[in-house]
Amino acid sequence: MHVWPKTVPTLGIMLIAVVAPCADAADIFRGQTVYETHCASCHGTDGGPLMPGTPDFAMGDGLEKPDFQLIRTVKAGSNLMPGYDSIISDQEILDAIAYIRTLRR
Repeated sequence: MHVWPKTVPTLGIMLIAVVAPCADAADIFRGQTVYETHCASCHGTDGGPLMPGTPDFAMGDGLEKPDFQLIRTVKAGSNLMPGYDSIISDQEILDAIAYIRTLRR
């Protein structure tokens, strides 16, 4: 008879904690709305920048960073971009990031 070590239940809980965030996968359609509302006036509707010094999303500029780092940048702001911490939720930012990645040519 095989007896499982006490660490097995703990491992299961850890795996659930790692997998659980996938339940809130990004929605590019909601992301498009967020992008058009908050981002397109500077970053362009097609990802081509309208303001000098703005990343060219159509060329993939700035999108090589992990999502958590991009969320942090949007919340805090960067250069001329204001911070959106109290304006857009993390999920909305994640949705917008997913949409922005579709703009790459």
